[in-house]
Amino acid sequence: MSVAIFTMIVVFALRYHRRHGVEAEQIEGSTALEITWSVIPLGIFMVIFAWGAVIYFKERTPPRGATEVYVVAKQWMWKLEHEEGQREINQLHIPVGRDVKLIMTSQDVIHSFYIPAFRIKQDVLPGRYTTLWFRATKPGVYHLFCAEYCGTQHSGMIGQIVVMEPAQYEAWLGGGAASGSLASNGQSIFQQLGCPTCHRSDVQGRGPNLVGVFGKPVLLEDGRTVIADENYVRESILSPSAKVVNGFKPIMPVFQGLVSEEQLNALVAYIKSLSPPPGTAGAKSQETKD
Repeated sequence: MSVAIFTMIVVFALRYHRRHGVEAEQIEGSTALEITWSVIPLGIFMVIFAWGAVIYFKERTPPRGATEVYVVAKQWMWKLEHEEGQREINQLHIPVGRDVKLIMTSQDVIHSFYIPAFRIKQDVLPGRYTTLWFRATKPGVYHLFCAEYCGTQHSGMIGQIVVMEPAQYEAWLGGGAASGSLASNGQSIFQQLGCPTCHRSDVQGRGPNLVGVFGKPVLLEDGRTVIADENYVRESILSPSAKVVNGFKPIMPVFQGLVSEEQLNALVAYIKSLSPPPGTAGAKSQETKD
């Protein structure tokens, strides 16, 4: 479209340049012509918009069952942890052909997770989670950069995405020194902080029952309904009075500054892992939705 417009400008400028003794004449426009050159470009741009919107929503919606990796950005490194508990710094090992969802946050300033070969980039923000997903289609080693200026050593905040064949990936996953899965580590932290005292699975708990809560709508004290996603769980841990569940009092202590980003990721992973026992009403309801 730009080439067409500038070509016409050049052609008209050359053809109708100013001539000595010749004055411009007013030319009456054609309604049909004006409608034509307005409607046709509009139609073209709407097709491009719809096409781009479909791609955007697909890119922003991680597929179900994607492998989840938690990412913590820090001046000037990437800290990554797999669901199985494997931890990496400035490297991410993934299997080829599998959907991978990154759940990312920053420990200090704004960063940006950028893999040029995959054509994906997502800002990583302090105080909240942002997500990104991809599916690598070819084994190899790919560059990882921070695409947001984050301080004096910004240019050194680089890493690698190592895409492996599934068998090689499983061998790598089993060969590391993992200290338990991310969810199991979260369960230990949950116990250490005394959370089961209030968050019980019966009606006697002073806090809401967390079994099966993730991904479901939650009714708040002020009448609003929110979805219990990663950011909701995170906020409920760090600032519990921000969104108080209907029927409960704001008595939960604030854990801001008491848990690290890695511990917070483990707690979120643990709460996500809690699901109703098979055969219960909650499980049947979820199966119906699925």
